Amino acid sequence: MPYDYRPFPYVPPRGLSAAEEKKSVIIVGAGPIGLAMALELARHGTASVVLDDNNVVSVGSRAICWSKRSLEILDRIGVGARAAEKGVTWKVGRTFHRDAEVFNFDLLPEDGHKMPAFVNLQQYYVEQFLVEECQANDLIDLRFKNRVTEVAQDADGATVTVETPDGAYALAADYLVACDGAKSPVRSMMGLEFNGELFEERFLIADIEMEADFPSERRFWFEPVFHPGQSALLHKQPDNIYRIDLQLGWDADPEVEKSPEVVIPRIEKVVGHSDFRLDWVSVYTFQCRRLDRFVHDRVIFVGDSAHVVSPFGARGGNGGLQDVDALGWRLAAVLQGRAPARSLAAYDRERQFGADENIANSTRATRFMTPADGIERLFRDQVLALAAKADFARPMVNSGRLSKPCIYPLPGAPDAPGLPGVSRPGAVAPDAPMGNGWLIDAMGTDPVVLAIGCDAPGISGAAALHVKPTPEIARRYLGDASQAIYLIRPDQVIAARWTRTTADDITAALAAMWEGV
Repeated sequence: MPYDYRPFPYVPPRGLSAAEEKKSVIIVGAGPIGLAMALELARHGTASVVLDDNNVVSVGSRAICWSKRSLEILDRIGVGARAAEKGVTWKVGRTFHRDAEVFNFDLLPEDGHKMPAFVNLQQYYVEQFLVEECQANDLIDLRFKNRVTEVAQDADGATVTVETPDGAYALAADYLVACDGAKSPVRSMMGLEFNGELFEERFLIADIEMEADFPSERRFWFEPVFHPGQSALLHKQPDNIYRIDLQLGWDADPEVEKSPEVVIPRIEKVVGHSDFRLDWVSVYTFQCRRLDRFVHDRVIFVGDSAHVVSPFGARGGNGGLQDVDALGWRLAAVLQGRAPARSLAAYDRERQFGADENIANSTRATRFMTPADGIERLFRDQVLALAAKADFARPMVNSGRLSKPCIYPLPGAPDAPGLPGVSRPGAVAPDAPMGNGWLIDAMGTDPVVLAIGCDAPGISGAAALHVKPTPEIARRYLGDASQAIYLIRPDQVIAARWTRTTADDITAALAAMWEGV
């Protein structure tokens, strides 16, 4: 059955009748990133007000591919299990040139992880789950049909003017977090511009409902026989919904291409029949752009309001959740007096690094899919021709490198030689089974001193976690070492590691973590 778009209730805000007290955080935008931001702050004991000009979840599937790391973040804030249960789990991707498979990959070839490599789930479900979780949380004030029309800030905080169906009111907070999307009104009100590249290429997105037995995997075609000279992508979603992406070319008229009389014949060629129902259609333009800075004093940009990428590689929504991951614990600590305001510069630095990595990967994929005439096209065509015959060429076929968390550069972070690269400082602590649970679930809202195969000194301000080196833990955290101690940040990123250390060393690394250095 089609998704039931039920509007959320509008409640007249208190500010219409009396001045409201100053808030800790105003979040603008109740998409998946804004809602996740509110839940992550609440997890750290910080209240927020979420303002959105709409009162319904996003129309159409939009972001559908949620990575293992995103599922871990969603699980931490209360909706990961629902997303994994409802979604279509997959880990295999196949790339074709015309009718021949030229390359395939397995995103999670090993067992021993709580969450799968990827889950396909329509954005409207993710938003619904997050809204319900926010509505059940006393630290979150979720206000629909509240449109921000003005933004101002000074040394003490940010102030917004908000329009509602019943009039306007003002609201002030210590910080404003802009999660209002690629066309961010907050960004426009502040006169900020994206820098980057807009590609002269358009793609059609179509969601169709049909009974089919396509496997739960990603399928990408270069120059398929059903769409000559262009590219195509197919993903399976819940409720018998399938996502089809078709390259159109820059000269295509978006309004014409979205019309059913044009879309339906195209899809018939893809699926081989007409027994389907068109659920949603859109046309998008490739772009890879970002703000120069994400932190502007008391206004902080997160998700698509800070950076946008071409969709192949699933780096938009997943990158936004990694922003939430990097900001939530820091902003809560600043507001609670446990960290200086200057530590927010570390969020800016790290997520600029993450955005640049995503943009670089998306740009390379875009150029491979839509090469310019000349050397770019020659290279692309020769790689595709070779991939059918030579193993070395297959990894060069680029239909979008799938999202995974970046490894932050942490200069000066204590590190021990010989420990595995997968768990080096700056990387997300890899999950592993332990006893009757999962390692990732044993990490809470505080920094963690993880001791594997040894005892760790007690440290003020950090939780101690002692674990036995199961085969998976030993492989991911010890390598050839017999023991190790890790300092893990509240966002589950590794801040430092040692094979042997002292309380003073760990305390110094903990202080550097809170300072953002």
